Amino acid sequence: MQSRPAGHMGTYRLCYGNVYMGPGRASESGELSIADQERGDLLLRRAAKGDEEAFTLLYRRHQAALYRFALRMTGNAWAAEEIVQDVFMTLMRDPKKYDATRGTLGGFLYGVARNRVMKHLERLPREVSLEEKNDDGTGHGIVLQDATTPATQAEKRERVEQVRSAVLDLPTEFREAVVLCELEEMSYEEAAQMAGCPIGTIRSRLHRGRALLMARLEMLRGSPRRASVAK
Repeated sequence: MQSRPAGHMGTYRLCYGNVYMGPGRASESGELSIADQERGDLLLRRAAKGDEEAFTLLYRRHQAALYRFALRMTGNAWAAEEIVQDVFMTLMRDPKKYDATRGTLGGFLYGVARNRVMKHLERLPREVSLEEKNDDGTGHGIVLQDATTPATQAEKRERVEQVRSAVLDLPTEFREAVVLCELEEMSYEEAAQMAGCPIGTIRSRLHRGRALLMARLEMLRGSPRRASVAK
């Protein structure tokens, strides 16, 4: 049985936009058709021979999850779209790179996406750790639920943006562990395989990442109270 990380962050309900960043769905449509249920390698063979329907099914099955992963890691919608396009172009240019005996097609595509994400991040300025940031209100926050008034809606949007910023502020290796284990809800084994490191390393990175996020959350929660006292 695969072990799953204990959910220490559930109360904060990490979100991007107005969408709960919980377990992903590969397709937005309802029930999968018989064709959708075909094995990935068989669909890939058909797509490689020019079968547009097979390619469409592959794209529908994997695009959303790959896009979410890329967006959560880069924080840039344009970059995420480019990464996903590159993943599928890579797949179609050389479908033989996928070996069905070594894992699922979804896992293979995640691996390609991860490589593209890391290359993208390497081109960016080096991240600043949360401990080194000033308390300027651009970090983590709690997403309010059931917001109905304009004021609470505005606060919700502000705190959603704080969450996005704080996740992206994490050092890359900690951010990846949080995204894979907390947001994609992968098991330790799955996340370790994706990151190409031992399970113990994933556990350690996730623990550090959680600690940084929790510290930032608590600091931001106390900021309004400190400001009120100062006045």
